[in-house]
Amino acid sequence: MARTTHNQMQANEVGEVGRYSASGNGPIAADTPDLTAFAHGQVERTTENKVIKFSHVYKRFILHHERPRSFQEVVVSLFGLRTPSKRGVAMPRPAKEEFWALRDVNFSIYRGEAVGIIGENGSGKSTTLKLISRILQPTSGSVSVRGKVSALLELGAGFHPDLTGRENIYLHGALLGLPQKEIEARFDDIVDFAELAEFIDTPIKHYSSGMVMRLGFAVAINVNPDILLTDEVLAVGDEGFQRKCLEYIAGLRRRDVTIVFVSHALESVRSLCERVIWLDHGRVMADGPAGEVIDRYLAFENDRHAGYAGRMRAMHTVSATHPDPDPEGAPTNADGSRQAEPDLPQPSPGGHPADAQRQTAGADVVITDVHFLDGQGRQTGVFCTGEPLTIRIAFTAHRRVERPVFGLALYTENGTHLNGPNTRFAGVDIPYVEGRGWVDYRIEQLPLLAGRYDVTVAVTGPDMAQMYDHRHRAYSFVVQPTPGLPERWGIVLIPATWHVHLEEHERGGPA
Repeated sequence: MARTTHNQMQANEVGEVGRYSASGNGPIAADTPDLTAFAHGQVERTTENKVIKFSHVYKRFILHHERPRSFQEVVVSLFGLRTPSKRGVAMPRPAKEEFWALRDVNFSIYRGEAVGIIGENGSGKSTTLKLISRILQPTSGSVSVRGKVSALLELGAGFHPDLTGRENIYLHGALLGLPQKEIEARFDDIVDFAELAEFIDTPIKHYSSGMVMRLGFAVAINVNPDILLTDEVLAVGDEGFQRKCLEYIAGLRRRDVTIVFVSHALESVRSLCERVIWLDHGRVMADGPAGEVIDRYLAFENDRHAGYAGRMRAMHTVSATHPDPDPEGAPTNADGSRQAEPDLPQPSPGGHPADAQRQTAGADVVITDVHFLDGQGRQTGVFCTGEPLTIRIAFTAHRRVERPVFGLALYTENGTHLNGPNTRFAGVDIPYVEGRGWVDYRIEQLPLLAGRYDVTVAVTGPDMAQMYDHRHRAYSFVVQPTPGLPERWGIVLIPATWHVHLEEHERGGPA
């Protein structure tokens, strides 16, 4: 029984009615056709090479929203009675809810394949790995596995905190099925890979989470598995150890070890796996070449995030336009009247958007809002690299102001200043402003890569010495990961081309 603290929900396995085949030898039945046909490099997709098969797999859990807190509540709940509360009000019996982690999942994995499984949290990725590793059984359908499995799911789960690293290597190795003589033969390799020689005789309760992860990974990979399952096991490792582990996994691929790799680090999945299965709410959404499936997943998540951002923006607009005249919990005076709002703090360089406020009150020109527009002129806060972006600065001039200068600045989320254009530098002369209006700053092809970016806006006098209004990092927009983009790391996309020149040897023939 696994218990979560949120809403006091508990997940229990229910009675299983499906069959589960996990024999280390023996044939696996012929598979149904795959969802997507595609080439898998040198891997032979034959019945003899099939090592994992999911056939119409469903997996169900029961969620308990309330847990009996006393022996009396346990007894009455068994008879379906209603439990009296402390206030004498009858309480309903604990409610149960079915949760289907997997629904009609079908796929096969072949010897030597490196298959990534992606999807948002709760999509069924970890449940899939636990079915392969025999930790769970399907509610219906069948899971067939052939070969020795090493599962890197929860590294350190089999460790005892009071035992030393040395003792836990023998304990964990035994749990993974290694005889003592094999553990002794591989002991030095395990310690060397984990880089924990000086701490190996220290109780692991004194280890950091990263040290425990190193030790667990080092033991698991020394099982010499036919199938390696990994589930975000490198999330707590340092950069150097992550690279070391990925290089080792790549070496396993060259030895025809089958790898099932679950990770939210899509670029690691893209580089390590030639095939990807995308799960969403327990269903297979796509199964195909890694690049194609990851790009489809990114496009799907981009659309979902754009919809969420639009709803949040609409909620903020409504709350700003129609504020609660008497919000609950607002400070009051002794006579019950509302207290006056405190003076807002002045912004300072390097401030955060949440703290940014208008710098000048009662100025001749004030910035009333900033909107981000896409190529069709629609307001949004989510863009992709290479798309058009217009930053619209709306203003109100309370009197006629001659030759104002409008400007902005772009920052990364961690405060790196990217640029600072303004109308004066661009040679755009504004004779005067009076009343309401707006100024557009249009980017034909957004060069920014994925991330969140803050925007500062300002309006000054013609010599840029007099500040009418200034909003430091008061607005922001998001650039999503862009499917098919040739670059994925850094801040900006710089248009460029690669050229390769091979010099010829003096006696002819290309180098």
